Amino acid sequence: MCFTVNVNLIKEELENRYGATLIDPDKYRPSYYYHAFGLPSLPAVCSSEPSEIRLLKWGLIPSWTRSIDQANIIRYKTFNARSESIDTKPSFSSAFAAKRCIIPVKGFFEWQHVGNEKIPWYIYQSENEVLSIAGIYDDWIENSTGEVFSTFSIVTTDANDLMARIHNSGKRMPVILNNSSEARWLDLSVTKEDALSLLIPCPSDILKAHTISPLINSRSSDKNTPELIQPYNYPTGNLLF
Repeated sequence: MCFTVNVNLIKEELENRYGATLIDPDKYRPSYYYHAFGLPSLPAVCSSEPSEIRLLKWGLIPSWTRSIDQANIIRYKTFNARSESIDTKPSFSSAFAAKRCIIPVKGFFEWQHVGNEKIPWYIYQSENEVLSIAGIYDDWIENSTGEVFSTFSIVTTDANDLMARIHNSGKRMPVILNNSSEARWLDLSVTKEDALSLLIPCPSDILKAHTISPLINSRSSDKNTPELIQPYNYPTGNLLF
């Protein structure tokens, strides 16, 4: 799973990293905390125009969706797309074939189950660089209003060794693309098999992780703050490593 991310990246960081122009910069809000169930708009580099960075809402609505009521049901079930079924599941197969994207993040969050406790962790690139997460997107037009909903899902895969110890309940992680695989993921001319071959766990050593405070679990606190990602020590008996 991957439902919670840090996208505290300013416009210039995004544009320099991907050699692309952020569209609608006035609508973009960098934040240390974005949660999928809030249906946030996040920056994305899309296969249709890699020289642009679009804003897409989290929670993919397939183009075949019939009504807004159906859309509002589906989008809460499509925050993640499993790599094992992305080419066959109706909600994802068309987007996988024709509309792939990269979701840039500074890091992401996961919870470790220890007894009855859930310990929050922050995971990020070992050199504190931007992480490119594989995604798929789609554009759905609401018939009665003509409004266009541009939405995405994050692709997940089996956890690597590090993430298996942190996300020890589900042992999943987002697909993190390296520099050479980013272009291949966005290139729709590659074969289905080639695209699927990219959807594998990244090496553990490109990531770092540390426990963070219970602030992230608070419903009332402001989580868009640097404090959210600062290391926080729990009693050693409460951790699995």
